[in-house]
Amino acid sequence: MKSVTEFWTATLNKGIKAKEELTAAGKTAEEVMAGIGEAFKYEGDKLKHFVNSIECAIANPEKLSRVKVVQLAEGEKVPAKATKIEEHHYVPDFQQEARAVSTAKRDPKAQGGPKKDANRPKTSPWGLTPEEKAAKKGGGKAAKPTT
Repeated sequence: MKSVTEFWTATLNKGIKAKEELTAAGKTAEEVMAGIGEAFKYEGDKLKHFVNSIECAIANPEKLSRVKVVQLAEGEKVPAKATKIEEHHYVPDFQQEARAVSTAKRDPKAQGGPKKDANRPKTSPWGLTPEEKAAKKGGGKAAKPTT
């Protein structure tokens, strides 16, 4: 999927209002497209994509976040609610619902809980001392620290 461009809801809502005003004034489809191009400073393919995105936004008004203009390669799956116009697909992107936070008490042991050696006194932050290394290699015999 190759993304061509995208239009956010705020811009699309302004485009819908402009289109409704021009249509109410009795303008033809070409005049409406030219009027939208002048109002939003779009021309060429960008204007064509914007007008088609307005149509997609009108068809999917609920919780619309943006409309993405994409071009699919051969064999790619068409996204849900996508509208194909010529060789481009206009995909509406919706706002996600916030998920409810679970209020159930959590078991501290289920998340790992305290470590086995939590009560052991801390040693050197740089690793084992030479005496501790010798004790470890010596089969577990504790070496007497020199003080």
